[in-house]
Amino acid sequence: MAARKSTSKPNVSKDDLLGYYRDMLLIRRFEEKAGQLYGMGLIGGFCHLYIGQEAVVVGLEAAAREGDKRVTSYRDHGHMLACGMDPKGVMAELTGREGGYSRGKGGSMHMFSREKHFYGGHGIVGAQVPIGAGLAFADKYLGTDNVTFTYFGDGAANQGQVYETYNMAMLWDLPVVFVIENNKYAMGTSVQRSTKSPSLWERGAAYGIAGEEVDGMDVLAVKAAGEKAVAHCRAGKGPYILEVMTYRYRGHSMSDPAKYRTRDEVQKMRDERDAIEHVRELLLQGKHATEDDLKAIDKEIKAVVNESAEFAKESPEPALEELWTDIYTDDVPQTA
Repeated sequence: MAARKSTSKPNVSKDDLLGYYRDMLLIRRFEEKAGQLYGMGLIGGFCHLYIGQEAVVVGLEAAAREGDKRVTSYRDHGHMLACGMDPKGVMAELTGREGGYSRGKGGSMHMFSREKHFYGGHGIVGAQVPIGAGLAFADKYLGTDNVTFTYFGDGAANQGQVYETYNMAMLWDLPVVFVIENNKYAMGTSVQRSTKSPSLWERGAAYGIAGEEVDGMDVLAVKAAGEKAVAHCRAGKGPYILEVMTYRYRGHSMSDPAKYRTRDEVQKMRDERDAIEHVRELLLQGKHATEDDLKAIDKEIKAVVNESAEFAKESPEPALEELWTDIYTDDVPQTA
């Protein structure tokens, strides 16, 4: 089993670097807009923002290929955007509108896209982990070499169903990458206060699962680790665990005042470790882009996000009859 912290930096082209910058910036600006709409009362219920963690999902999507699947928890908007889901459909779902991916009935926590192989955000802590193993089981059963990325947080890492899933995944050599997005606070309790384990990925050792810790504020390090994990799974060696060390700038949800940490701590991360600023510096220092180029990208991204917000506002609320749809299906296999 690997016991090192992943710090390798793969060769990366100008186009790839610009792509990562654009994708992370889209998530950041989208989430900022979602926070605004929540404050205006246009998003109801819960809303968990991904601001600060953008490098995790963008780096891993760079290691994925068509046919690979992903499933995550309720902090899910970034995962949707990273896998190519339409910002308009995502924002419309957040606002409970008919044009949303779940026709306005799922909201922030529960939307899906079969086309993009995105199998949902899930509100029950840790519930998506066995689902991810199930998706991987299906691919193994069907004889594909697709991989499932199963995302969960440091809080969910203490759930019993995670370890039941580890055991089954290793028993059956399932092609699943367990991604622990360790943002250090779960809902609001520091990881140091909630576990005695020196690291979370090493818990897989009891089941013989390989894994490693990754710098989740460095999109290139995440991509390199993701490629290693994916190759392991595609080779039929079973599951792999990536503990991606990241940080969220906002509270657990929009209703969280985040009094369990200081403003200085958050600002220090923003100033010294911001994932988007890291790529921005690489682009500028490598002369891959100018300040004007990056301003133009930001302007373009803001236009996309504003368009998604307008689409959401203009989309009607679901008809009352929608209460009775998507409960049963007519597509039931006939038995003899």
